[in-house]
Amino acid sequence: MKLYNYIHSILDTPIIEPKGQKIGTSFEGRDLFGFTFGTGHKKISLIAGNHADEPVGPLLLKKLTNYLSRLETHHTLLKTYTWHIIPHTNPDGEQRNLKWYSYEDNTTDLARYLKHVTRELPGKDIEFGFPIEGQIGSLRSENEAIYNFWKTANTPFNLHVSLHGMRSTYGPWFLIDENWIDRTKNLRQTCTMRTKKMGYHLFDLNRYGEKGFKRIDEGFSTRPDSNEMRKHFLTLGDSNTTKKFHASSMESIRSLGGDCLTLVTEMPLFIFPKEERTLNWPDLYLQKWSDHFSKLKLKLSSNELTANECNELAKDIGIIAMPWRDQMCLQWQLIVAGLESI
Repeated sequence: MKLYNYIHSILDTPIIEPKGQKIGTSFEGRDLFGFTFGTGHKKISLIAGNHADEPVGPLLLKKLTNYLSRLETHHTLLKTYTWHIIPHTNPDGEQRNLKWYSYEDNTTDLARYLKHVTRELPGKDIEFGFPIEGQIGSLRSENEAIYNFWKTANTPFNLHVSLHGMRSTYGPWFLIDENWIDRTKNLRQTCTMRTKKMGYHLFDLNRYGEKGFKRIDEGFSTRPDSNEMRKHFLTLGDSNTTKKFHASSMESIRSLGGDCLTLVTEMPLFIFPKEERTLNWPDLYLQKWSDHFSKLKLKLSSNELTANECNELAKDIGIIAMPWRDQMCLQWQLIVAGLESI
């Protein structure tokens, strides 16, 4: 059975998580859980929720942990790989954002999202709060717990995928470890084919290295880098924000040794129409859509629009919600393509 085809069984699995290992406590006192499955020589790390306003990655990993827990020990997914999975790294942020979604949803309601979404700012951002021993410490207790959980593997990881999302683009975007660009041609082809087969455009943006984003191919960029993040804010004269960036999960897990392939998914909750031209950074077309969302949010908060009117207006101007099932399929495709690359 091809690895990708397991997605159908994974998505049909309930989200009731099996009993995991308590690996730490959040800032507000909630338990943080990690899961380990399998005995294979390939060590895999999957995390989601570093940005708590991105719920689709956590949903996939909640389903995946339950699916893996039901497999026989001789199953190929358990014999070939050892999985270290943290379905949600930010239970505090998850709790705040549950005002606008539930894990039973298949699309995002725009009005609820705009009214209730909350996101951690630099200084509380889990994705850029990880330690590298001898260089920088953890930003939050969650980062320390995750790092210590990785260390229990007692060996370098082969693959790490951090599942992320975006509020809106015209299509999915995939981020790849710069160290692996030359070794991921098949990965890029596979993800491109799957994305287009599902009827989506790849989001293709050239940020010219800003914050670490360097275009690799249509729909593919290098992942962000904490050094480039700090450099960006230093250039702006914002030394306070510079100090708030520690290592990313990708940099931190690679610091444990080996040559870990690190990947990031960026799936949009909302899709707007594609304009047939090359997008650069900053881009007026992207800003136009950002302004649309800001105006809708303002009108909702001032009661100029009802929730239904907001959603209908968004539909009229071409904004559609990307189905969560499709997002999870493409997240799994990147994970599988990563497994095949190592």
